[in-house]
Amino acid sequence: MKRRLTEDDVQAAVWGGAILGGGGGGFVAAGELAARQALQAGSVALWSVDEFDADALTATVALVGAPGSPDPKVPPEHRMRAIELLQRQLPGRLAALHTNENGAETTVNGWGQAAALGLPMLDFACNGRAHPSSVMGAMGLHRESGYVALQAFAGGAPQRYLEGVARGAMDGVASIARHASVQAGGAVAVARNPVTIGHAARHGAPGAISFAIDLGRAYLDGGLDAAARFLGGSVRAEGTVASYRCEQVAGLDVGVVVLDDDARTRLPLINEYMLLEQHGERMAAFPDLLTTFDAEGRPVVSADVRVGDRLRVLHAPAARLPLAATMFMAELYAPLEATLGQRFAPAPSIHP
Repeated sequence: MKRRLTEDDVQAAVWGGAILGGGGGGFVAAGELAARQALQAGSVALWSVDEFDADALTATVALVGAPGSPDPKVPPEHRMRAIELLQRQLPGRLAALHTNENGAETTVNGWGQAAALGLPMLDFACNGRAHPSSVMGAMGLHRESGYVALQAFAGGAPQRYLEGVARGAMDGVASIARHASVQAGGAVAVARNPVTIGHAARHGAPGAISFAIDLGRAYLDGGLDAAARFLGGSVRAEGTVASYRCEQVAGLDVGVVVLDDDARTRLPLINEYMLLEQHGERMAAFPDLLTTFDAEGRPVVSADVRVGDRLRVLHAPAARLPLAATMFMAELYAPLEATLGQRFAPAPSIHP
């Protein structure tokens, strides 16, 4: 299916993305600004994966960094520069662009670049919810024998601006882009992992952008309760933030939110919320969706939580989300488990 994205899609995409961000995925105001700038710049077309030849080439666009960093600067020209640097390395022209994940900013990743370049956006994300590591959004390429990763990046205020291209092993290339985000002040725009659309469709999350828009419309019409019904989820906790820790570690926000409720709710986070713990026991774990909402019922990213805030915690099971196969690859959880000091990789048998 092909359609033109409109102003009516902007709020739905951003607010649906904010819920699917699960504590990460960027900020609502920035997402709305980027999406509206894209529509002002030109026409943004959303095409399903079956509108293309399976051998047509697409690339992932992303923002890499820690949402809580002090000085991120990634204007539209930096996002365009990353694609320009990537395209120079490719033997053929890109047929489309796609985002790495769903989030308030990340659902609309690529809209501006697609409008400027006259390319369609894929109704697709490498993963249908936000995730903390770029390898989780690499469509299983780390398992491809002999695969050489390719990433281009650009970002930072003038005095800290960095751009570059990295080619090599997946983990090493991802680490270079993550380190560049730190040196640039907190974030860089990235264009990476050029693949055929056939490969993307098999290993990612087709339909993820429409899913976010539909969720956003449900939320805008009926609030948190409607979003919970859409996702087959429920509010699992409500309370005031008793303590909050969030530190930038290797380009990621790492910490924990603790509520004052009777269940002593804890939400360990690495950008996104990784775990829900109550009464000292684990109640849910990533890739289940855990999203915090403020007293007015608006989703709150983990970087914006403050002590004294009144929060509600939505839990939605992984089976109700448009997830990529990478969400069930235990090896991708190893660095996250090391960071938190807890094991929580899902068993392969639960892959839907």
